[in-house]
Amino acid sequence: MTVLGLGIDLVDVSRVRRLLDRHGDRALERLLTPDERAYCTTRAVPSVHIAARLAAKEAAFKALAGESDARRIWWTELEVRREGDGRPTLHLHGKASARAERLGVRSSLLSLTHERDHAAAVVLLIG
Repeated sequence: MTVLGLGIDLVDVSRVRRLLDRHGDRALERLLTPDERAYCTTRAVPSVHIAARLAAKEAAFKALAGESDARRIWWTELEVRREGDGRPTLHLHGKASARAERLGVRSSLLSLTHERDHAAAVVLLIG
């Protein structure tokens, strides 16, 4: 087992609230997959869960960084899902998946945490 990439990110929940106030559904459609939007909008405080997913995506961008095509990955090519036991998992699509394949990624680990004001994520790519 080899660590191929590591990323971490912290998101201020109030910035997400302002983004949603200004751009609403248009921002959500650009940043989240349909399943992510469905999950977040059913939570008691959607902005906290949206912030956690944005932190995860930023952390994944950092873990995948290294060549120019990694910077062309769309937000929706990175997806956070919850497994049946509640743990979050990272799913890669399109350019993100292609980049991970070139790196030799076999699996990834994702950790999320959030509270009222902040959300954070760590992504570990394993080969």
